[in-house]
Amino acid sequence: MSTGELLSIEPQELQFPFELRKQISSSLQLSNKTDSYVAFKVKTTNPKKYCVRPNTGIVMPRSTCDVIVTMQAQKEAPPDMQCKDKFLLQSVVTGAGATVKDISPEMFNKESGHKVEESKLRVVYVAPPRPPSPVREGSEEGSSPRASVSDNGNLNASEFTPASRAHVERHEPQDNSSEARTLISKLTEEKNSAVQQNNKLLQELELLRREANKSRGGISLIYVLLIALVGIILGYLLKKT
Repeated sequence: MSTGELLSIEPQELQFPFELRKQISSSLQLSNKTDSYVAFKVKTTNPKKYCVRPNTGIVMPRSTCDVIVTMQAQKEAPPDMQCKDKFLLQSVVTGAGATVKDISPEMFNKESGHKVEESKLRVVYVAPPRPPSPVREGSEEGSSPRASVSDNGNLNASEFTPASRAHVERHEPQDNSSEARTLISKLTEEKNSAVQQNNKLLQELELLRREANKSRGGISLIYVLLIALVGIILGYLLKKT
């Protein structure tokens, strides 16, 4: 646990089970061990990549506050699963009974004489949990699923930008397989219907031919017209399917 004079933070780093094209969240718990009202603000070096809820707030005396950090879905994995993003938590004592509406950027300005406590947190990617495999390889059993990045030097507070509190939209590829199956089923039904109609017309045509042979006159022209009509309908149905 990262312990400061005003707020203690658990855990000391933001861990994300990294998966491509998936929105991931990590949580922090801020604990106020003092008898004062403490205001806080969360900043990050990469504000377009994360949203924080809440990104500012008040932690009442002897109480805790949960902060949820959400990372947008990433299209590619970083080299060696290492992340250089950092977060900065600023905290300052405020007046008793203060609310979020009382928080202003001036409260966290050290140059104005305010005593601002700062805690820096790094971002760590960990491998997502994998389903158990029926065949375990000895070379994989000794490996650790966690990868982290060392903090190369101290970052200045000016390098951090206030984190966004807006929701991050989740984009996922749409599954069009159901639509394709529906279209194929519909075309198959239409084709089967056309075949049934064709068979029915052929049967009626055969019946008319027999009747024409019996009558032996006046029916030949009708017979020719019916053949032409059947040919037109059959061509239309085959073209439609």
